[in-house]
Amino acid sequence: MTHFTKLGSIALAGLAASLLAGSALAADYTLNVNTALATNDPLYKGLEAFRDNVAEASDGALEVRLFPNSQLGPDEDVLEQARAGAPVAVVVDGGRLAVFVDEFGVLGAPYLANGYEGIRKVVTSDLFDEWAEKLHDDAGLDVLSFNWWQGERHLLTNVEITGPEDLSGIRMRTPGAPVWTGTIEAMGATPTPLPWGEVYSGLSSKVIDGAEAQLPAVVGAKLDEVITYVTKTGHINLITGLITSAAWVDSLPEDLQTVLHEEALKAGDIASYGTQDALESLEAQLVESGVTVNEIDVTPFREATAVVYDDLGYGDLRDQLQAIAAE
Repeated sequence: MTHFTKLGSIALAGLAASLLAGSALAADYTLNVNTALATNDPLYKGLEAFRDNVAEASDGALEVRLFPNSQLGPDEDVLEQARAGAPVAVVVDGGRLAVFVDEFGVLGAPYLANGYEGIRKVVTSDLFDEWAEKLHDDAGLDVLSFNWWQGERHLLTNVEITGPEDLSGIRMRTPGAPVWTGTIEAMGATPTPLPWGEVYSGLSSKVIDGAEAQLPAVVGAKLDEVITYVTKTGHINLITGLITSAAWVDSLPEDLQTVLHEEALKAGDIASYGTQDALESLEAQLVESGVTVNEIDVTPFREATAVVYDDLGYGDLRDQLQAIAAE
C-alpha cells in the first residue's frame, strides 16, 4: 500500500468515525426497544412508525432504536434493566407484569374480550390507568401504551385437535406466567415454559409436542416447517404493551414524556390494525405451505378455562372488564 493510500484510508476512517459520532450526538436521548418478534411481523411495522414519529415529533431530540428477535435478551432480562433505570423498552404481555402488579395478569386470561376493539377499550380505561400508575410507583416501570394487539392465540400441533380431550399428554409450550400456564393446563395440555426463540428447535427435536401462538408469530418464526395443524381456539386475545423505565421517563423533559406516550398509543393502533388486516393472508400462507388450519367449536375450551379466573382471584375483575369491553 502506498503512503498516499494509507493516508487516504486513515482520512476515510476518520471521516466515518466523525459521521458516526455526529449521528450519535444528534439525539439528546436514546431509547432501545427490544421485541421477540421478527421484522416481518405486522407489529414490527408499528414499532418502525413509533421510531420515525418520535424522531419527528421531538425534532430529533429523542431517538428510538429497534432490536427485533430478542437481540437485547429475553423479555424478563430487559424488564429488569428497565427497572434499574436503563433507557430500554420491551414489548410484553400482562402476564409478565403480574409479578409486579397482579391485575395485569388478567389481560392474558382466556376469552376475556373479542378482537382488538374489545380489548382496546380495556387497556385505555380509567381502571387500567390505575394499574399503570401502580406499576410506575411500585415496580419502576412505565407503560408507554398497552394497545399493541398481536392477534388471538391458537394451538399449534402435529396431531389433530378437536376438543380438550385431545390435548391429554401433549407438552405444550407457553410463556411461564401463571395465567398462561393455568390456561393451557385447563385446556387439557401439559404447560411447558420455553423461550419463544427455542420453540422451532423444541418442536423439531420433540422436546415439546406443540405450542400456542398468534398467526403473525407462527409465520415469523417459520413454524409451518415443524407443525401440521393450527387449531383456531382463539383462547388468549394477545394484547401487549410497550414498557420502559419509569426513572428514565421521569428524567426526560415533560414535552418528551408526552411525545413518547402519545406516539406509542398512535403506533399501537398502527400495529394492531396492521395485524388485523394481515390475518387472512397469513392464514392463506400457512395453508399454502401445507399446514391444516381448522375452525372448531371453542365452547368446550371456553367452559374448561373459566376456572382460571377464580383460581387466580380474577373473578370480579373479569366481570368489570367484560362490561368495559362490551361498552
